Amino acid sequence: MERRYKAASDGIERGHLHIIWLLSQGRSAKFVAEVTGYTPTWVSKILWRYNDHGFAGLGDSRLDNPGAAPLLNPVQVGELRDVVSEPPLDGGLWTGRKVACWITGRIGRPVSPQRGVEYLRRLDLTRQVPRPANPKASLYEQARFKKSSRPASASSKAPKRQSRSKSGRSTNTASA
Repeated sequence: MERRYKAASDGIERGHLHIIWLLSQGRSAKFVAEVTGYTPTWVSKILWRYNDHGFAGLGDSRLDNPGAAPLLNPVQVGELRDVVSEPPLDGGLWTGRKVACWITGRIGRPVSPQRGVEYLRRLDLTRQVPRPANPKASLYEQARFKKSSRPASASSKAPKRQSRSKSGRSTNTASA
């Protein structure tokens, strides 16, 4: 067990083997948790996986998890692309909530607005919102403070200052 633990190249598998090796030496789960940095609950889970599946139960099992199936298949994504290319029925802009409602109608189960936002992003669509304007400012003031109408800063045109020595005045070390 010790040789297998020391020869492991994967960090997670090595940690799990370390736990099993320490437990096989009669160490308590609390001690093993303190030494390895895992919680006692995780130490118990790792031991349980080892007892059920042997060495195959150890290591990073996240790599075997393909994740959930996408909500829409490629054909439905194409349909969504066509739908969002036109304005929505109620006018306005396509939002995550509106896309989620469309998806809900297609797949027959509720979808959160966040999923609608994610599908808008997959289609490279983002909400275009105009910059906010100060309603109390005059049109002249609003035009003056737009980014495109700002003049270049005066500091960029000023000559560069000579840097001074950090130790103060320069001194002559040559003796006369």
